[in-house]
Amino acid sequence: MTAAKAIALKAHPGKMTDAELENEGGGPGLRYSFDIKLRGKTFEVGVDAMTGKVLENKKEGKNPD
Repeated sequence: MTAAKAIALKAHPGKMTDAELENEGGGPGLRYSFDIKLRGKTFEVGVDAMTGKVLENKKEGKNPD
């Protein structure tokens, strides 16, 4: 989790407000999901738990998960 947090913050700097390990059905499997807040906007950054690859880096919509 520590390494994945560092990867997520490098991909999208800001204040981390949530972190969780998810099992994405139909996707790559286990991934870390982080919510990172910057200038009043929240972004979701997903990091593959096995490879450390950034899978997602997008602004949260009106109805975040």
